[in-house]
Amino acid sequence: MSSQFNEIADIPREFLREGTQFMNRCAKPDKREFIKISQAVGIGFVVMGAIGMLSTIGRICANCSNIVARVCREAE
Repeated sequence: MSSQFNEIADIPREFLREGTQFMNRCAKPDKREFIKISQAVGIGFVVMGAIGMLSTIGRICANCSNIVARVCREAE
């Protein structure tokens, strides 16, 4: 029973140990690398925002044309 508890308790300890080893091996980006990453993320935000805006405008235009077509059919 005690060995099962020790095995279960070792899992978080091992995870924490491996996590600290990983963080110690990682290096912070230098200023130039950080700026490049920030620019790439910014361009991604702009592109995704433009796609979202265009799809919303297209949906609104399609909805408006359906409404106009319905009104024109009712007027006849």
